[in-house]
Amino acid sequence: MFYYLYLKLHLEFHVFNLFRYITFRTAYASMTALLLSLVLGPWLVRKLKEFQVGQYIRSDGPQTHQSKAGTPTMGGVLIILCIVVPTLLWSDLSNIFVWLTLGTTLAFGAIGFWDDHQKLQRRQNLGLTARGKFLLQILVSFVFGVILILLSARGLYSTSLNVPFFKRFHPTLLITPLLRNHWTYPLAFLPFLLFVVLILVGSSNAVNLTDGLDGLAIGSLVISASGLTVLAYVAGHAVLSEYLDLQHLPRVGELTIFCGSMVGASLGFLWYNAYPAEIFMGDVGSLALGGAMGTVAVIIKQELLLPFIGGIFVIEALSVILQVGSFKLRGKRIFRMAPLHHHFELKGWKESKIIARFWIVALVFALFALTTLKLR
Repeated sequence: MFYYLYLKLHLEFHVFNLFRYITFRTAYASMTALLLSLVLGPWLVRKLKEFQVGQYIRSDGPQTHQSKAGTPTMGGVLIILCIVVPTLLWSDLSNIFVWLTLGTTLAFGAIGFWDDHQKLQRRQNLGLTARGKFLLQILVSFVFGVILILLSARGLYSTSLNVPFFKRFHPTLLITPLLRNHWTYPLAFLPFLLFVVLILVGSSNAVNLTDGLDGLAIGSLVISASGLTVLAYVAGHAVLSEYLDLQHLPRVGELTIFCGSMVGASLGFLWYNAYPAEIFMGDVGSLALGGAMGTVAVIIKQELLLPFIGGIFVIEALSVILQVGSFKLRGKRIFRMAPLHHHFELKGWKESKIIARFWIVALVFALFALTTLKLR
């Protein structure tokens, strides 16, 4: 919205020239998101308490968590609002990638909202079935992938990959049969679609699994979103992308503003979600944020860096996969409890110590991901 002030007024008032710069708009989008979150947070906590929208704690979890029962949940609604509003205010709304990212984020948030609503109705920590939730996530991811394929046909997107540590190795995810144009062969896009589904569904569920301690997921998200902000800016910058031998996608630079809004909104929510938490984000927040991370990574062609940018989320998800796999195959558990943060809780670590140390690990992973841009 403010971008149009630049288009209409920059010739008469030179101050509006600032609005042309993505860095300026990103900074103000972050501050707008932060302020919105800080202002609306107390009101939302009060309203959720009035409507008795409290968290239900799983009975088989750590006993220390039972005291958190009744803490207002579904605070992810605030996070989504504080991402969407600044993005609409500060982005170029003619950019298709802005709308695509917002749409996918809202779709994952809607799935999480439905799941949270079911838990509240049933008055227990059981919402949608795992199968139902996965199917909805796959559907949203599939539609997103199809739209990207259509955009690639118009030259606005590339289905090839940037590979860390390799400058000029950009493998395609399309199958092109001999003597046949892939545009007339729909199965050619199947590997790309499966890859997109894997990234988005994996990312959303990884954040969801990490959201088990006060401030753990949202604090790690601040770090990951900051890394994505840098990557989005580089991908859309002609000089920097050429210097670093990355695919240059001119219009994806606007996603820097979306990522900046995600950083500001997450920081604002952390103010109320830090230990001891006054509010939880719920699935509406964790699924939306995870879906947003995956969406941005796919659009800016940094899918293979996402496991490092969101390293702590990957570790948490892997701990669950290993735990379930080990129990089914060997009848033995690897960890005392999964996800991994519960394992350390049962070992006697204080919740605040686990959170701080996991944040440090998240920061190390994100910094390593950024260094790979030059180590090529």
